[in-house]
Amino acid sequence: MKWMGQFSNYSVNAFRKDLMSGCIVGIVAIPLGMAFAIASGVKPEYGLYTTIIAGILISLLGGSKFQIGGPTGAFIPILLAIVLQYGYENLLIAGFLAGIFLVLMGLLRLGSLIRFIPKPVTIGFTSGIAVTIFSGQIANFLGLQGVERHEYFFDNMREIFLRISSLNVYSVLIAVICLAILIITPKLLPKVPASLVGIIVTTLIAAWLFPGKVTTIGSAYGVIPAGLPQFTPIHLTWDRVMTMIQPALIIALLGSIESLLSAVVADEMTGTKHNSNRELIGQGVANMAAPLFGGIPATGAIARTATNIKSGATSKVSGIIHGVVVLLIVVLFAPYASNIPLASMAPILMVVAWNMSEHKSFRHMLKTRTGDSLILVVTFLLTVFTTLTVAVEIGLALAVVLFLKRMSSMMAVNKVLPDHSSHKEKVQPHIVTEEHNCPQIGMYNIEGPLFFGATHTFGSFGQKLLADPELQVALLRMENVPYMDTSGESNFSRLINNLKEQGVLVVISGIQQQPRQLLMKTGCYPVIGDEHFFEHTGEALNYALRNIKYNQCASCTQCAFRECEELRRDGQLRQKQIS
Repeated sequence: MKWMGQFSNYSVNAFRKDLMSGCIVGIVAIPLGMAFAIASGVKPEYGLYTTIIAGILISLLGGSKFQIGGPTGAFIPILLAIVLQYGYENLLIAGFLAGIFLVLMGLLRLGSLIRFIPKPVTIGFTSGIAVTIFSGQIANFLGLQGVERHEYFFDNMREIFLRISSLNVYSVLIAVICLAILIITPKLLPKVPASLVGIIVTTLIAAWLFPGKVTTIGSAYGVIPAGLPQFTPIHLTWDRVMTMIQPALIIALLGSIESLLSAVVADEMTGTKHNSNRELIGQGVANMAAPLFGGIPATGAIARTATNIKSGATSKVSGIIHGVVVLLIVVLFAPYASNIPLASMAPILMVVAWNMSEHKSFRHMLKTRTGDSLILVVTFLLTVFTTLTVAVEIGLALAVVLFLKRMSSMMAVNKVLPDHSSHKEKVQPHIVTEEHNCPQIGMYNIEGPLFFGATHTFGSFGQKLLADPELQVALLRMENVPYMDTSGESNFSRLINNLKEQGVLVVISGIQQQPRQLLMKTGCYPVIGDEHFFEHTGEALNYALRNIKYNQCASCTQCAFRECEELRRDGQLRQKQIS
């Protein structure tokens, strides 16, 4: 009912806009679908089938009004590695399992967790994927013969070097012409799909001027069959499923990131808001269905989604129409696509790689020369030279380590006293000197999260506090402690118990809700005593001043507080009365 509610005010004019945008995006998606499939190591028609099946289902079931789904460049290195290592049939199993994982992620409402993946990690692996895609098209750009595809960057570069003698001048000419069209067309005819123009023009040039001189889709992969995608059940066995779980998880993770990033871009362009969990479920169903028709994994495509919006789309109908348009073209004209030179596809993927590289964000983050720069470079290099799995795992681990280091460095404990020269007499650490200090009351600012990463800093403070023989009251100002975990609570409780054993009164001021609740759960709160917790420092200080040894004030010359002069006189008077 909610889905139908989206079309309650749907009009003929809206349908006309969706029809136009769907046709445009469908035309744009055809060369990209074939190119992504070829680069992933499978036949080009599988990319078209993915565009049809996944494209329609993602638009129909997803959580974004404008999302266009299908094969994307981000998947190329992963899918190629799976094909090379496990074969095409196991790729279908991995895609199907990834769909199950995506559905589970949506049902468990994990869509919002994707935003916790650090930006340096996403930019790093996206840029690394872009380099992998670009370098993977060099052989087709140059028309090299006998080139074998490898999983790793160095092996592929060595293969190109060994086959450079087979360079085909005609292929280079075709690739350069197509590249020029891709650059010029958007400037002269911004509403015309540049990739389609490039393919048509270069295919005609190759067929008329030098037939048989360049490798085509047909000569490399066979004729693309016309007709509807055929239902082909995948054969699941326990051994195959267990083997493909890890690749499937990587596909699901990358697919969720890519699709939700695309949905966010759509939101920013249209002022709408997508449903992230529904989007994951839609992506999952699409990826479960596509392998049953020979399709490869799919996700939300940022460039095609943006094209859809710019073309005037108003609803999910445009995405559905985009899939139907591709289906009609495949049924009617698929065999003609077999004449497309591979050299025409290479610059298209190179431009895709450049556009997805996020080179501006990469340079900007690199210039900061912070921990994020290190995460960025490490993730990028590992993506290029190893695998995306290793890159993401190490990138996330490094991000966590640096985050914990930054959080632990935020923990600071300083002894403070009121600054009588200021209007509000705020407490300041610089007021504490050897000549201006209260030996009986230790007032401390505790700042930063009190968690396992800060145990060393807090432990050092505790040792210093316990070593003070004159201390009577420890006043801990905790308004700047936003969070406390069980490790931090353990250290805190140990300090409280040790202070109580030494006869030191502990007074707390300004404690926040989360640390207070944790202390209640662990039993530390009643050990301190509810009467020793105060909202404001002034109240806590007044209580502390009522619980010190006044006779020691008689000979004290520190005058750390305004009350000290009166307390010293009272102490001297008591000494006289006693004597």
